[in-house]
Amino acid sequence: MTAVARSGRAGRLGLAGAVVVALVLASAPYVVTSDVTHTLVDLFVLVVLATMWNLLAGYGGLVSVGQQAYLGVGAYAVIALSVHGGVNAFLAVPIAAVLTAVLAVPLSFLAFRLHGGYFAIGTWVLAEVVKLITAQIGPLGKGSGASLTTVSSYDPDIRVAYTYWVGLAVAVASVGGVYWLLCSRIGLQLTAVRDDEGAAAATGVRVTRAKRLVYLIAGAGAGGAGAIVCLNTLTVQPESVFSVQWSAYMIFMAVVGGLGTIEGPLLGALLFFALQQTLAAQGTVYLIILGAVGIVVMLLAPRGLWGVVSGRTGEVFPVGYRLR
Repeated sequence: MTAVARSGRAGRLGLAGAVVVALVLASAPYVVTSDVTHTLVDLFVLVVLATMWNLLAGYGGLVSVGQQAYLGVGAYAVIALSVHGGVNAFLAVPIAAVLTAVLAVPLSFLAFRLHGGYFAIGTWVLAEVVKLITAQIGPLGKGSGASLTTVSSYDPDIRVAYTYWVGLAVAVASVGGVYWLLCSRIGLQLTAVRDDEGAAAATGVRVTRAKRLVYLIAGAGAGGAGAIVCLNTLTVQPESVFSVQWSAYMIFMAVVGGLGTIEGPLLGALLFFALQQTLAAQGTVYLIILGAVGIVVMLLAPRGLWGVVSGRTGEVFPVGYRLR
């Protein structure tokens, strides 16, 4: 008997495994040192950024090289809310994400006037404009940056643990939120838009609205990641948080892991994190190896690493329907 189902046994086991992994990670501050949890926060940031860029390009067809604008805004929003607004630094993280999404609204109307490669370059220009404006704000330290001084009263181990849990929560919310979105009616619209905008519009899909929704969600996610970066480093500078290198990292993780899947960016983030931790001290050699890995994967596995793995294991986060 043939039936239509979203996931098979492999998908259900995969989702259960993902829940177990999240619970195990939540217990990490009780069993490992603060140095380990401090490092794992960087992994959570990478997971969020890879997931959000994949949502943009893999499902919305929006190739952006300016997502660092929202990462930087999220980081500075925590400084503004906590140091100057009296908001608890950890509670400021979701507020920073919302404020970043609000900023993305007017910027989206500017960016969406461009298409293709012009859109990509346009988002980069917008990011540079946002950086220049931020560097002129006196209370935020102008070009020299600012520090998150409001968490100095916390015991260092407690602060790192709180940062870890908030970072894990943002990562889980990002992956889970994207999965829920893609399983919804909007997810079907995004798939249609990605495959053929003209055909999608002809069937009644409001293409621009769907793309703008994805752009705002990705902006909020990048803002949340920036807020975590601020909590983890305790200081932000325009040249670092607004660096285009962040977008390069996002593109590498999403493309190498597997664009247009949920699992691919997670795998790409794990690979990038492993390379970063192993080779970062090697200077330019690290960047050369990183580029070489990207080239090899693209030549041998055009669908990304997850494209190779999924053929044997099935999807962990199935978003479409199939005959069973």
